Amino acid sequence: MPTTTVLPIPVTGKRSVNAYLLLGRRPVVVDAGMPGSAGKIQAGLIRHGVDPSEVALIVLTHGHTDHFGSAARLHQLTGAPVAGHVADLAQYRAGASRRPYLPTGPTGRLIMRSGVLDRPVRPVEPDLLIDGELRLDDYGVAGRIVPTPGHTAGSVSVLTDDGDLVAGDLVAGSMLGLLGSRPANPPFHDDPVGNLASLRRMLALGPATLHVGHGGPLDPRRVARWATKEEKRLGRLAASGRLTRRRAGVGTDQ
Repeated sequence: MPTTTVLPIPVTGKRSVNAYLLLGRRPVVVDAGMPGSAGKIQAGLIRHGVDPSEVALIVLTHGHTDHFGSAARLHQLTGAPVAGHVADLAQYRAGASRRPYLPTGPTGRLIMRSGVLDRPVRPVEPDLLIDGELRLDDYGVAGRIVPTPGHTAGSVSVLTDDGDLVAGDLVAGSMLGLLGSRPANPPFHDDPVGNLASLRRMLALGPATLHVGHGGPLDPRRVARWATKEEKRLGRLAASGRLTRRRAGVGTDQ
């Protein structure tokens, strides 16, 4: 019997943007969706038999507003502490993603033009700052938070001892989840090469399933095949001088 069950809580569309409920000895929530998503997450908890006041921890996978947009409100509704990586602390405190956005393709460029990323977000101050791996046993889940930088500097994933990888935006379902089981890039990456390296490190740990922020779930074997193709694509971009990566600050480097 698995010690932890991973349940999606879609907050936008069928699976366009997901939060997750980890059910172990105590419940843990991963990600908080866009602004205005707290009520949907609260309803999802109740639907799965969880009193929101029982939530032990809210883990934020990274500092993009479609993942921490309702963190402050969810913290208020549940009373649970919020965990986020120190490298994305500036974004959590500002209530804004780091600019400029670096789209990975047409979907990212379309989202930028839509203005959805400019919605105001209530800032959140993480109660638990992550700076390295962190076991979750004290919060009722048999698993650990693992830093997986690249999508943002402070991106993290949660790997349960049963082999479920809650991967944030390490990888996504194609077309922002519309083709949910087909691996693809999410709309943006700060450092696509660094992100791919993080993805490969997590795949090397042998996860059984990848649960992602957009779409999913994903088969790790299919993700591994996609990663091989993605490495070649990034190599071609680098060779032609068209690979864009964020510098340590807020700018970009090619």
